[in-house]
Amino acid sequence: MAKPKATLGTRWMSETDIIAVLSKARSNRQAQESLLGSLQEKIERRRQAVDRSLIDIPASQRTPVITKALSGFRNELKRESADTRLAYVREAGRHAEQMKSVQSHYRSPVQMLARHTLGSERRSRIIEQIASSGPAELASLAELAAATKDLELGAALCSRVVDLPRAERPFSTAELADALVGEKHRTVSQALMEIDRLAVEAVHNDTGFETGNHNAQRALSIALMKRAEGDNDTQEEEI
Repeated sequence: MAKPKATLGTRWMSETDIIAVLSKARSNRQAQESLLGSLQEKIERRRQAVDRSLIDIPASQRTPVITKALSGFRNELKRESADTRLAYVREAGRHAEQMKSVQSHYRSPVQMLARHTLGSERRSRIIEQIASSGPAELASLAELAAATKDLELGAALCSRVVDLPRAERPFSTAELADALVGEKHRTVSQALMEIDRLAVEAVHNDTGFETGNHNAQRALSIALMKRAEGDNDTQEEEI
């Protein structure tokens, strides 16, 4: 098994910070959808108006006239909305880039638990007290930590058992960490994935409006990202 390597130079954000960014990313995406929706409505109203004005012309002759009229109108709307649309796409990308620098701090519940109350006096005392504890006592204390949601005890126990050979560990650090901070980890993971997807969607929808066509490959990527969010049963990492 490869030894873990530290990812230095990353940005730190708390769970609360990440959820706040998610809220901003959602608002940005909603505003973009509202703008693009209003632009499409204008195009549709223009199409209907042109179609009505040509009602006496055969359908085969109306179609190219309508297409030409809508093309010019669409180009006008694209020019008028270009700066605003670009701002939405850039904002979505900025949020996604922020999260890429944060992801390394939320790889697993074990990682989150390990840094919880790091340096606290109580955690240090617990580590001293369980230094000579045997497997049975460690297992019992792990059950207590999970039942009482005692994060300091759980973190100290995980620190203790990593000194034991894997086959002799009386409990799984991944299972204990999941019992204590697993829900928080899933919430953060979900937020990170959604922020990334919102950025891809922003580009996809803006490009679709700009060109009049949607990229099938990008649409598939978005669908897979949504599925991954729905299947957010992460594999927990054992230390």
